[in-house]
Amino acid sequence: MTAHGDGFRLNGRPFRFGGTNCYYLHQQSHYMIDSVLGDAAAMGLPVVRAWAFADGSGASFRPLQPKPYTYDEDAFESLDYAVYRAGQLGIRLVLPLVNNWPDYGGMQQYVQWFLGLSDDSYADGTHHDRFYTEATIKACYKAYARHVTNRVNRYTQLRYRDDPTIMTFELGNEPRCRSDKSGATLLAWAAEMSAYVKKLAPRQLVAVGDEGFYGQTGDADYPYSDYEGVDWKKLVALPAVDYGTVHLYPQSWGENPASKPGTDPAAWGTQWIKDHLTDGRALRKPVVLEEFGASVNAGQGIADEAARLSIYAAWTDAVLSGGGAGDQFWILTSRVDDGSFYPDYDGYRIVWNGDPASPTHADAALFSAHAKAMAAAG
Repeated sequence: MTAHGDGFRLNGRPFRFGGTNCYYLHQQSHYMIDSVLGDAAAMGLPVVRAWAFADGSGASFRPLQPKPYTYDEDAFESLDYAVYRAGQLGIRLVLPLVNNWPDYGGMQQYVQWFLGLSDDSYADGTHHDRFYTEATIKACYKAYARHVTNRVNRYTQLRYRDDPTIMTFELGNEPRCRSDKSGATLLAWAAEMSAYVKKLAPRQLVAVGDEGFYGQTGDADYPYSDYEGVDWKKLVALPAVDYGTVHLYPQSWGENPASKPGTDPAAWGTQWIKDHLTDGRALRKPVVLEEFGASVNAGQGIADEAARLSIYAAWTDAVLSGGGAGDQFWILTSRVDDGSFYPDYDGYRIVWNGDPASPTHADAALFSAHAKAMAAAG
């Protein structure tokens, strides 16, 4: 897989995709991994994004890195199997290496390990943002990236860096740096780490994994403003970054009539997509809408399942007609070990088949048809 101008190429031919996310593959049984990846394959989704991190001990998850520079080989079994199974099914994976958020440890775990500071990921980020500048933390992150990219999969006998199943290594999931609204701190870290990861894994693509915030000083519209210390265009322009990532959650970002009277989350989201595709073309880099979701909430402008389906149709069409390289809805889930379905924790769950109580059959069918249309459009 290569990035070529504002698109991807696979075996020399244009490659566009409609894909999905399923964060939990690195922690679950073979049955649960098979269920999700089997459903993705049945839907024709060629790309799945899943976590490749779990930092710190004493929580409910199985740590991949229980303490600095220590890696639990047994805990990596699920991730190894997910990569192996995805390869069997012809699915490519996008693997972020750390979380901005404290789920599965995240950046705050590194800050706690090395500096003993409390978590302020959801506050002003003063402690959290030391992740980007502290030399000891950066060295530990680099060591983890080196371990993951260089590890030999027990099922394939391939190093991760040599496995074409792994399409992309992402620097992180949704990195933000609130304490430096200029964007300079995050940009410097991304420049250093993207070059480092690209050297470790030159056969894979490298992306930042950020949400696409524009970092415009004085802009009152939160996702376009500098509030989170992210300057998307500068991140995408980095020489070792192969493509731009964009997320889209207008309800939680305040782009809805409950927060801003008169705001239509569907229309706002469509414009957000168009703006990034336009800027990606100018930067000569592919753009992937790698996370997006809408949940039924009448007060926030999405009255029912039919309204949500209409939004998803508008957004996926904006990617297809606008020349986007790909998109990945949040989130495809399937059965858990007792045969029931994975809970709808965040209101965004999409289930492919078999759950008579699921209201998302039409959404799943739309995403399946869209994936086929993206593949045909090339």
